[in-house]
Amino acid sequence: MKALAVGIAGCAGRMGRMVIAEVLANPDLKLAGGCEQPINPAIGQDVAAQAGFDPAGVFVGDDPAALFKAADVVVDFTTPAAALAHARLAGQTGAALVIGTTGLEKRHFDALRKASKKSVVVQAANMSAAVNLLLGLTEQAAAALGPDYDIEIVEMHHRMKVDAPSGTALALGEAAAKGRKVKLEGNSERGRDGITGPRRPGAIGFAALRGGDVAGEHKVIFAGLGERLELGHLATTRQVFAKGAVRAVLWTRGRKPGFYSIRDVLGMK
Repeated sequence: MKALAVGIAGCAGRMGRMVIAEVLANPDLKLAGGCEQPINPAIGQDVAAQAGFDPAGVFVGDDPAALFKAADVVVDFTTPAAALAHARLAGQTGAALVIGTTGLEKRHFDALRKASKKSVVVQAANMSAAVNLLLGLTEQAAAALGPDYDIEIVEMHHRMKVDAPSGTALALGEAAAKGRKVKLEGNSERGRDGITGPRRPGAIGFAALRGGDVAGEHKVIFAGLGERLELGHLATTRQVFAKGAVRAVLWTRGRKPGFYSIRDVLGMK
């Protein structure tokens, strides 16, 4: 079977380099190239070598269109602005897109869904298999416990993370809201400071902590009267996200165009 050609958008970033390691370790995959912003010092370097591996003979460029034309699948851990352009390119070229970029808004999801009419798009706020199991458990718990239990979602990440709450925390909030059969928008509390008054009934609360080199920690708290249920996940290395992304890359082979999640990849739907 022919190896899938994988392009890495954001190949010089922390996640990009980890994805490169996973691609190089898999005989069913090959590097098709990498892409970075024009000002990045990695431009012109060998994609594998700049990540600390033996040269692969493909180089870091600044033209995402060329990357999408060269690849069967593009993995995107970049920024929301870049992801918007990458969604359009996926739709134009038909290359599959596996996107783990966080901080996406409605316009980004609209672009991804439009691209999925002609391309396989796998999007997840978190590529970890265990986190996606946590999403399912959160939905089930919210449905079973009902509105008598207050829901609080607490997340902590490294000091360099730029968005809050994390994409995973928001996905957990969406799962909890789905379990309660309500919309997260209009039923969430994002911050408390000063005299805020009593907790709003039915609200799904969020707290974001930042510091050190924490790869990712999430906890969903169901607080009732006299008891509390806590569901959580701790990532000790970002490599689990790279492994999940590569699992999604392999899953795209032979799939029909569509908008998929890691839960589809894991057979959880």
